[in-house]
Amino acid sequence: MKITKEQMIKLYTDMVRVRKLDETLINGLFAGKVQGFYHSQQGQEAPGVAACALLSKDDYLFYTHRGHGVGKTLPKGVPARAIIAEHYGKATGSCGGMAGFHTCEIELGIPGLGGTVGGEFTLASGMGIAAKMRGKGQVVASFLGDGATGRGTFHTAMLMAANWKLPVVWICENNLYGQFVPISIAYPKENIADLAFGYGIPGVIVDGQDVVAVYETVSTAVDRARAGDGPSLIECKTYRFRPHLEGFPDFIGAGLRNEEEVETWKKRDPIELFRKGLLEQGILTGADIERIDHEAAEEMEEAEKFASESPIPDPEILKTALYAD
Repeated sequence: MKITKEQMIKLYTDMVRVRKLDETLINGLFAGKVQGFYHSQQGQEAPGVAACALLSKDDYLFYTHRGHGVGKTLPKGVPARAIIAEHYGKATGSCGGMAGFHTCEIELGIPGLGGTVGGEFTLASGMGIAAKMRGKGQVVASFLGDGATGRGTFHTAMLMAANWKLPVVWICENNLYGQFVPISIAYPKENIADLAFGYGIPGVIVDGQDVVAVYETVSTAVDRARAGDGPSLIECKTYRFRPHLEGFPDFIGAGLRNEEEVETWKKRDPIELFRKGLLEQGILTGADIERIDHEAAEEMEEAEKFASESPIPDPEILKTALYAD
C-alpha cells in the first residue's frame, strides 16, 4: 500500500501525541496522582501508531502492559483525558490503563488487557473466530512483547489461528528485554519471527523504529487477514528508552542496563527519524513541527487538568459492579 502525504502527517502527529501522553503519565506518577505504577513505552511509538492507522473502528485491538496501551489506544481513538483519568483512579477513566473497561473502548473494538502477560492471546483468537463467523472483513491486531512468547497461551493461540485461518495479526515488539531478562537468555534464536514457520504462516521482521516500514508491513498482513488467508506474525525490532518500571532502577539481570546501549538506540528515536525524513522531503516545515508539538502538548495539558479535576468513583458502585440480585 502506497502511503500518502496526509497519512504520513497523521502517523507523525500520533507518535508525538503518544510521546506527550507518556510523559504526562510519568509526571503524574511522580506527582502522586497515578494510582499504582507505570511502564513507559518511550522509544516504541512506531509499531502501535502504524498498526492502528490501518485498523477500522470495528477491528479488534489487544495491547500490552508496555505504556499501558497508550501507544495503541490513543491512535485507535480513546481520548487522552479518559486514559489519564483511568490512571488517576477517577470516575471518568477508561481502559486505556491497566484495569477496567469503558463504553468507548468497547465501541472502538478494544476489549481490554489480559490479567497476566499473554493472557489476551487466546482472547484474540476467540475474537478472530467471531470476526470470521461474521464475515464482515474484521481483523484482530494482537500486540505482544518478546518475553510473552514464552507463554503457553501464545503457542495455543497461534496454532488455533493458523489452523482455522483466523484474521489475526500478531505484532511482537521485540525491545530485547522481558522485564529484567535479556531475550537472548530466554530465547535460543535471533529472530522471534522464525516461530511463524512452525505454524505455516508468514513471519516478517521489520525495523520497529521506522514507522513507514511498520505501516507497509502491517498493511500486507491486514490485507491478508481481511481476505481470509489467515494470520501473520510481525516482529518489530524496537527498544524502550526508560526502565522497565518507572521509579525503579534500570535493572537487567544482576546489574544495570548498559548506558551506552541505551544512548545508541536513542539515536534511532522513531519520532526524530521520521521528523527528519518529513522535513527533508518537504512534507512538513519547521513551523508545522512546532505547531504539531504545541497542539499535542496543549491536548495533554487539558486532558491532565480534566483528569485532576474529575471526581473519584462513587463507592456505592461496588454494590452494583460486584453483586447482583
